[in-house]
Amino acid sequence: MNFCSDNVVGVSPEIMAALLAASHGVSMPYGNDDCTQRLNFLFSELFETEVVVFPVATGTAANALALSVMTPPFGAIYCHHQSHIHSDECGAPEFFTGGAKLVTLPGEHGKIDAIDLATALARAGTGVVHHVQPATVSLSQVTEAGTVYSIDEVSQIAEVAHAHQLNLHMDGARFANAVVSLGCTPADVTWRAGVDVLSFGATKNGAMAAEAVVFFNRDLANTFRYRLKRSGHLFSKMQFLSVQLEAYIKNDLWRKNATHANQMAKQLAQKLTILPGVTLCHPVEANEIFIQMPEQVIINLIADGFKFYRWDGEDSTTVRLITAFNTQEEDVRAFSEAAKAHCTRHLSLSIS
Repeated sequence: MNFCSDNVVGVSPEIMAALLAASHGVSMPYGNDDCTQRLNFLFSELFETEVVVFPVATGTAANALALSVMTPPFGAIYCHHQSHIHSDECGAPEFFTGGAKLVTLPGEHGKIDAIDLATALARAGTGVVHHVQPATVSLSQVTEAGTVYSIDEVSQIAEVAHAHQLNLHMDGARFANAVVSLGCTPADVTWRAGVDVLSFGATKNGAMAAEAVVFFNRDLANTFRYRLKRSGHLFSKMQFLSVQLEAYIKNDLWRKNATHANQMAKQLAQKLTILPGVTLCHPVEANEIFIQMPEQVIINLIADGFKFYRWDGEDSTTVRLITAFNTQEEDVRAFSEAAKAHCTRHLSLSIS
């Protein structure tokens, strides 16, 4: 009953079967295998437009390398102050861009706003040699608050970015969860809304270790293969990344897994938010829940053996819970029932 992350769970059986099948026979190395060669076609079908796709093993690599072809060393990348590229990637975007600056923006529930972005760009000093030059906007989809940008919100931000000749990147570590939440197609919330490059996540939703960088603006992909090699992400046995991605998008496995994870989060949130002393911090729009709980309730849940993160430090009463593609309804029930018992006891002690 570990709700720390969707990274703590195992691998989808369909993806594991594909890995086992790929272990037989021989394949050409460095992405020249048949499966890797099929990815451009498969992803173009998925996104309903011609794309260029590169497999990588981690989300940090996907983000940092994507940003490196979108942003010069003297450029600025605009992102939310809670974004993964700013808070959790150990300076990788700055390193792989050769020194670009991350410029953070505020915004409720993990989202930046098109008006705030336009205001920041108007004051950026474009063309002034003393300032970093605006180059890229990066959106997290799902956000670090567990919320989802609507298609209109992405479109409005893209309109501002493109009006200032900026590229638009989307960090889609939980992209499938966002698409399921929106009830749209992958195309609707990416290139049709103005996204130039997507970091397409699979690891959090059932893969072993597989992400992809998807170029809708194919001109930006011209130098990417060299950056892939230079960064150590041109795998000699690339087929073992590619077969994961192929199995993930075939037969809508990505959608099935994300649908289950989102449903489990919704069920858990509904059970928790009716409890005394529990406050929801952000809307639950995908598979993440941020709630505030009494300190003693948190201590008791940890003592019961449940695992989750305190979100703002070890003394914080804000808790993050994440459900996954294989979260069991029994685990959701067990957590909510334990939380109910502890909250009721805490309320009784407070009154007495």
